[in-house]
Amino acid sequence: MASVTSLTASVHQRLADALSAALPETGSADPLLRRSDRADFQANGILALAKKAKANPRDLATQVVERITTGDVIKDVEVSGPGFLNITITDRAITENLAARYEDGERLGVPFAEHPGTTVIDYAQPNVAKEMHVGHLRSAVIGDAVVQILEFVGESVVRRHHIGDWGTQFGMLIQYLIEHPHELDHKGGDVSGEEAMSNLNRLYKAARAVFDSDEEFKTRARRRVVDLQAGDPETLALWQVFVDESKIYFYSVFDKLDMEIRDPDVVGESGYNDMLDETCRLLEESGVAVRSDGALCVFFDDVKGPDGNPVPLIVKKSDGGYGYAATDLSAIRDRVFNLKASTLLYVVDARQSLHFKMVFETARRAGWLNDDVKAHQLAFGTVLGKDGKPFKTREGETVKLEHLLDEAVDRATAVVREKAEKVGLSEQEIEENGRYVGIGAVKYADLSTSAVRDYKFDLDQMVSLNGDTSVYLQYAYARIQSILRKAGEARPAAHPELELHSAERELGLHLDRFAETIAEVADEYAPHKLAAYLYQLASHLTTFYDQCPVLKAETPEQVENRLFLVDLTARTLHQGMALLGIRTPERL
Repeated sequence: MASVTSLTASVHQRLADALSAALPETGSADPLLRRSDRADFQANGILALAKKAKANPRDLATQVVERITTGDVIKDVEVSGPGFLNITITDRAITENLAARYEDGERLGVPFAEHPGTTVIDYAQPNVAKEMHVGHLRSAVIGDAVVQILEFVGESVVRRHHIGDWGTQFGMLIQYLIEHPHELDHKGGDVSGEEAMSNLNRLYKAARAVFDSDEEFKTRARRRVVDLQAGDPETLALWQVFVDESKIYFYSVFDKLDMEIRDPDVVGESGYNDMLDETCRLLEESGVAVRSDGALCVFFDDVKGPDGNPVPLIVKKSDGGYGYAATDLSAIRDRVFNLKASTLLYVVDARQSLHFKMVFETARRAGWLNDDVKAHQLAFGTVLGKDGKPFKTREGETVKLEHLLDEAVDRATAVVREKAEKVGLSEQEIEENGRYVGIGAVKYADLSTSAVRDYKFDLDQMVSLNGDTSVYLQYAYARIQSILRKAGEARPAAHPELELHSAERELGLHLDRFAETIAEVADEYAPHKLAAYLYQLASHLTTFYDQCPVLKAETPEQVENRLFLVDLTARTLHQGMALLGIRTPERL
């Protein structure tokens, strides 16, 4: 189906045409249209245009009104104050516009992007042989939502999970496993993620204890690092054991997060080993990187340390080892030249902003990034405890992500169970909905906050039925499904001939904004704006319920029209929540 023109776009075009007719010398003019509590829309652009044309703004506003055709879309336009325009939309236009969205299936009138490209998004980057903690939550949740949103608008998205799977610690781990070959043996059957991590933790602690106490083992472990970097087959095979064991664990955590992680998308630090030497050679030959005290460095005029001296990006260390920069720059080369990316998006902690600023600038100087290929860090803030400090356990340790998710599901299941008897949920439905509500609560608390801001992790608030929570939105959706089930033979159907109640109008005008909200969210990588839109939608729905009976409306046509309104609202909630990675249970 062809994309649906929003009422906002339609009114904007009519006003722009009227402005151009009244002031032909201005060419195309922006009426600065926005939603208003004084009318359906307000246009504020005339004041600036009048000042530029040295005209009286009220007189100009009156001339513009005379050139606007009313009756089909625009019901009324009045001049307000010094030259604002207050615009009211016809009820028929609202209903007809929503009917077109309703007929557009799951797209709901959202068009595909005019010029889609290829975005490689780097997110959810755990470390091999290490437990995932609360610090890993935001990259995974924000990254997954952005993937869903970009794909929905037609962008070609390549997912990359840049896991930490290389480095000196593997020399210690591999050497210990060689000398204790049965430490990671599975005692029959499939191993769970928790068991896999328990095995790795036990082995890591044992290896670290020997490494710290036995100088000869320490020497052997360091030699093993050299073997690993040289590609020794036996060493690589044992390294792969650690990677595979860690993936069992990673995937179990991502499964709890209700996120899809595909094996081909996991390309860790090791995936770029073969490119490191060439990356350094290209940077040095082009003069982008220079030797300094034996290390290969890139310097920047605006990056200085506390002593005022330049702080370089170290691509290759003086001992011949490669830093993170060499891997990140090699990854850029791979993503630009092999994956043909037009955008590189990194969902990475804000504390790494300086590193990525230097890496991106280095890549630009080398010609790997340019006007056609851009790189952007979607930086995110820290998860805080209720006390406003970085989230820790009572013992002061970092909170394990798996434990956090389990607790969220337990809390949510208790909330669902309280209402279960009234709704008639089975035990299986209670447990399933408990997962959807608990994981949804964690995701929504994260996504409803602007990524760059810190946020407080408060499970009591997250699973509350009141306020700006995913549970409030999930209950709104489930409530509509309940009404649709009780509707009997009555079916949702649009009736453009009907006059609308003010609450119906507000709900309808907000539904009209879905497409432009999605476009803005995709353009700005701002899932929090979608969360805000959905919360406002649920709030409009609550007002509508309070003021407009659905199944007991005055006429059969009004029943059908209100069923149509709530069904479209449910579809919009369902699609919007799905783009945030949150499920909407049918009964709750």
